[in-house]
Parts: sequence; C-alpha cells; structure tokens
Amino acid sequence: MAEKRYPMTAEGKQKLEQELEDLKLKKRPEIIERIKVARGFGDLSENSEYSSAKDEQSIVESRISEIMTMLQYADVVDVNEVDANEVSVGKKVTFQEDDDEPETYQIVGAAESDPMNGKISNDSPIAKSLLGKKVGDQVSIETPGGSFIVKITNVEN
Repeated sequence: MAEKRYPMTAEGKQKLEQELEDLKLKKRPEIIERIKVARGFGDLSENSEYSSAKDEQSIVESRISEIMTMLQYADVVDVNEVDANEVSVGKKVTFQEDDDEPETYQIVGAAESDPMNGKISNDSPIAKSLLGKKVGDQVSIETPGGSFIVKITNVEN
C-alpha cells in the first residue's frame, strides 16, 4: 500500500523540522524530568503530577511520530516549476465573487494550514476547486455551506 504524501512548501518543511527538534531536545527532556520528580512523591496511583506528566509525554511522543511521518513522506513543492498564472500548492491566489471584496489565500499542505493567517490546506474545498486553474478562470466552489462562483484575479509565488 502506498503511503500518503504530504505536499508542503519549503518553509513549511523547515517549520516542521524546527518543531521536531524543539520537541526532541527541549520538551521531551523536560517531561522526563517531571516524571522523575513526580515518582519521588510516592504512590503513583494517586499522584496527579505523575499522571499529568505521563499524559503530556504521550501527546508529545504522538506529535513527534506524526511529524516524522510527514517529513518522511513530504513532497516539497517548487512553485517555480508551475506556470506563473496557475494555482498550485505554495502560491497565493486572489479571487472574487461578483462584487464582493477580493479574497487572497496561500494554498499550503495540510500540515501548514492556518486559515486565520490566510493559509488554507490543499485538501480544503476551496483549494481543491482552485488547484490547476489560471488567472481569469471562473471557478465553481462547492463547500458544505453551499456553492458559489468566483473569478481568479491573481496568482503569485
């Protein structure tokens, strides 16, 4: 069975690598120390500090594993290999619905998604509809809230 690929920008990959390093070199040792100290408090079955540290350790180890998998199967996208007017992962796209204000988003891999800062996942309904389209195209976007038609007005690296 083929493993899932994780498209991402070079910047997104670098952020994941930094997060992984931080988790391994800072967070993990801090938690191990907390567990060691909590063990010294005696009976582990009634030791909330120990339970809390073990829960946090589980979360951190899961995140480390998740990041390692994403990095192992990362597809770093080079926006310069795609037509300058074509929407692709890593590019910013501006579109407009009728007379509404234009909206601009950068399409990124799911690992980098941050809609509040204008970065939408390539797996989102909006991005799926826009990928591969070009400046000037009219695009129908199907979302859980309904469908709407937009015009792509700009694409930039």
